[in-house]
Amino acid sequence: MNPSQVLIKPILTEKANAQQEKLHRYAFKVDKRSNKLEIKKAIETFYGVTVTGVNTVVVPAKNKTRYTKAGFIKGRKPSYKKAYVTVAEGEEIDLYANM
Repeated sequence: MNPSQVLIKPILTEKANAQQEKLHRYAFKVDKRSNKLEIKKAIETFYGVTVTGVNTVVVPAKNKTRYTKAGFIKGRKPSYKKAYVTVAEGEEIDLYANM
């Protein structure tokens, strides 16, 4: 799989930011078909850092309902794969550089 197809976007939440500061661990939304080796290669290619570990999680789909004037609207949020990437000590990824 092409490295540009593996990474979808970084996850920027309070929990992810806390892990970046303390554990040098970054969270990314990745393609569901990608494996840990492809994720590691894509991160090292794009950001030029040394990856020491990759953990993956498949977040399950959720049913969502909301009440409107027209009644209840039912929908579904899709499932996705999340990767927690740990980089070597002393290295960091600047996620805000291209904003």
